[in-house]
Amino acid sequence: MYSLHAGSGLFVLLAVLAGLQIAAEGTPTCKPGFSQDAYKVVVRGVTKEGQPLFNVGFADCGRGPVKFESGNPSDFRIDESGVVYAARDLQLSEPTSLAIKASDIVTERQWTTHVDVSVPLKQTQDVPPAAAKDLKEITFPSRNADSKLKRMKRDWVIPPINVPENSRGPFPQELVRIRSDHDKNRSLRYSVTGPGADQPPTGIFIIDPISGELSVNKPLDREHISNFHLRAHAVDLNGNQVENPIDIVINVIDMNDNRPEFSHQMWNGTVPEGSKPGTFVMTVTSVDKDDPKTANGMLRYKILSQSPESPSSNMYTINNKTGGIITVAAGLDREKVSQYTLIIQATDMEGNPMYGLSNTATAVIRVTDINDNPPEFTAETFFGEVPENRVNVIVANLTVTDKDQPNTPAWNAVYKITGGDPIGCFSVPTDPTTNEGLVTVVKPIDFETNRNYVLTVEARNEVPLARGIHSPRQSTATVSIRVIDVNESPYFQPDPKLIKLEEGMLPESTLTTFTAQDPDRFMHQNIRYSKFTDPAGWLRIDPNTGRVTTMAVLDRESPFVKNSLYNATFLASDNGVPPATGTGTLQIFLLDINDNAPKVFPQEAEICEKPEPNAINITAVDGDLNPNAGPFAFELAHRPSDVRRNWTITRISGDYAQLSLKIGYLESGIYELPIIITDSGNLPMSNTSYLRIKVCQCDMNGDCTDQQHIMAAGLGTGAIISILLCIIILLILVLMFVVWMKRRDKERQAKQLLIDPEDDVRDNILKYDEEGGGEEDQDYDLSQLQQPDTLEHDTIKPVGIRRLDERPLHPEPQYPMRSAAPHPGDIGDFINEGLKAADNDPTAPPYDSLLVFDYEGSGSTAGSLSSLNSSSSGGDQDYDYLNDWGPRFRKLADMYGGSDD
Repeated sequence: MYSLHAGSGLFVLLAVLAGLQIAAEGTPTCKPGFSQDAYKVVVRGVTKEGQPLFNVGFADCGRGPVKFESGNPSDFRIDESGVVYAARDLQLSEPTSLAIKASDIVTERQWTTHVDVSVPLKQTQDVPPAAAKDLKEITFPSRNADSKLKRMKRDWVIPPINVPENSRGPFPQELVRIRSDHDKNRSLRYSVTGPGADQPPTGIFIIDPISGELSVNKPLDREHISNFHLRAHAVDLNGNQVENPIDIVINVIDMNDNRPEFSHQMWNGTVPEGSKPGTFVMTVTSVDKDDPKTANGMLRYKILSQSPESPSSNMYTINNKTGGIITVAAGLDREKVSQYTLIIQATDMEGNPMYGLSNTATAVIRVTDINDNPPEFTAETFFGEVPENRVNVIVANLTVTDKDQPNTPAWNAVYKITGGDPIGCFSVPTDPTTNEGLVTVVKPIDFETNRNYVLTVEARNEVPLARGIHSPRQSTATVSIRVIDVNESPYFQPDPKLIKLEEGMLPESTLTTFTAQDPDRFMHQNIRYSKFTDPAGWLRIDPNTGRVTTMAVLDRESPFVKNSLYNATFLASDNGVPPATGTGTLQIFLLDINDNAPKVFPQEAEICEKPEPNAINITAVDGDLNPNAGPFAFELAHRPSDVRRNWTITRISGDYAQLSLKIGYLESGIYELPIIITDSGNLPMSNTSYLRIKVCQCDMNGDCTDQQHIMAAGLGTGAIISILLCIIILLILVLMFVVWMKRRDKERQAKQLLIDPEDDVRDNILKYDEEGGGEEDQDYDLSQLQQPDTLEHDTIKPVGIRRLDERPLHPEPQYPMRSAAPHPGDIGDFINEGLKAADNDPTAPPYDSLLVFDYEGSGSTAGSLSSLNSSSSGGDQDYDYLNDWGPRFRKLADMYGGSDD
């Protein structure tokens, strides 16, 4: 249970610090000067030099440093923070008065206060030493006699302790003393817990564990922490709790130490021009970190300046509490002033200019445009000219001026033709870049109809004019347009021109006269005609009169006629400068006459040898139209006679007939049946058509089963020629391939060297500078049968000179021809072929006249091989060695190495 008492009761609250007394009594306002006109303080009777006695509160409201002076400097001195100290050792026995003066260093303004200093009436020995300091005492409430702790019911809550923020010290600065009634008979220890003591932020508050003095250790900041909740404890030396904890609330008293801060240093707003007074523009806001419940945080706004001051220096006002800006005067004109700049001030202390702190911001108000200026033409009349028949041509550019903001709907011009253009030949679109009106021709203009146009054009904006604004006379202009005459093309009338004629008209027949007219009535010109397109080449036109005649017979069935309509195009040209040409189309509708005989359709068909039933459905085609076409009459020709004997034709309808066999069986083959078909024209036309029918063996379903399914029409001449050409080309390719294979085999054989070192003895033709001796005394290397690369040709042999061993000049018997020698380089194959021919020829003469290997050159002393049997060789030569050369030389050995028989 907590109670408050005075004097020596359970709770003694003594004011020692005047600042704390004032803070406990109420919340100060920021007014420069001492917080009290007179202070009453109690100090100890005996004090030491330099001991702090009390503190006087002074509010400078941020105006600057203040200098304090003591009225009794020999006994008391005061520092710059307002703390009074003992100037010497004092022993006060009776009350005394002290005057303190404060001076503003800048303005030299002075303030004075008086302090009544008194001492306690008596100081007894039972008061603890700490009690000599006159501090507030918070005493733990008494409890029951038993040793058990018991929570007491509260009568009232202990009022909070108020501590001003931003105290200048000195620190630690005592706040209150906490004591218990039990400290009279035993020693106790005091402590405090909670945020600011033993919890973050720690170290702000400290307590003397013996005396119980609670002190603040540093300046407080209300904007950081506005109050602290501490709990005081009292324990004995053994740590046993002797009192129930008590709660202590410390409120940080706000001081005006924060200036207002605007949310933005630059504010932007808009207001339409021509706005009435009282039009809302925008709201500016500012915040103050000081307590908003006190004058320190109560802001007031005002406008310091307006730029420019046109048309009035007070065009706007601001709500001093909310910061809302509105207009207070008329006359906003964007074309004169497009932007205003206001300097806004926010001041706390409810706007007190002497004590409050201020800050400023800039408000930029842009005057937005409205359509209060109509467009005006720069001239009353505009001129232009245009050639006739030209479209999408700009005739004139209309220029306007508009004082409104460019490139906005209030500035963009829209042009409208209000007169002078009844058929809508002109339009006036707007150039988006220059805002000019472009008078444009949208329909062809005829000089012969109208030579001049006078247009009335009105200019407006995309948005209507503001209320009360009317279009002036300058918003309407006149446009005079002159039409220039040009040479126009002649035109045919009508175009196209349709005429109806019967086909079959003979050449040089007159069809019609197709003439053109010249639109240039004021120009005297001649027109000449010519043909432009005539697909069939049937028509001719007179260049002067335009008379159209025929050059050939008109045929409705021509491929150039579509749906009985033939189109031809003609040109009409004048002699103007430059010449102009027009085109016209002549359409000839050809009426049908019966000039085409019918033909059988289809022209080919198939039928079974024994069909069930034996019938083919046929019809006829006729190039003419009804009634010159069907119905048709079908009839079999009388010749050949077997046609009517084997076949019969029956009419099914006007356009169809049925052809069937009279006999039960007809041999397979292709038959051509002549059928006479007659149309229904006024002069009927008949035609004998041949139907090619293939008679074949059929299966149960009536389909032909021939392996070679040949169409009834057979193969035409072109198909046969194509097949023969393919066969000839194939044969030529095969022949070329065979020749190429044989040639490749010969080349392969020519490259092979077929030599047997043991028994393949060959003649060697060796070229030396001098031949001497016979073959017996020469050691030949028969493995090297190489022919020299450089050969002498037979043509260099002198005319009329013959070797003795050459063949006779008399006719010689014909022997089998040998193939030509391969390319020189290896003559082994060539020699082998020569030997084989000589061995197998029983009629060979006793000389090797046909074994011409190669020309060896002239002037050889050894002679040729024919010298073996010549008269000059001598008959005593021994040829027995030929028997040792193998079977290939056996024939030669028999001829030369044998006996006389």
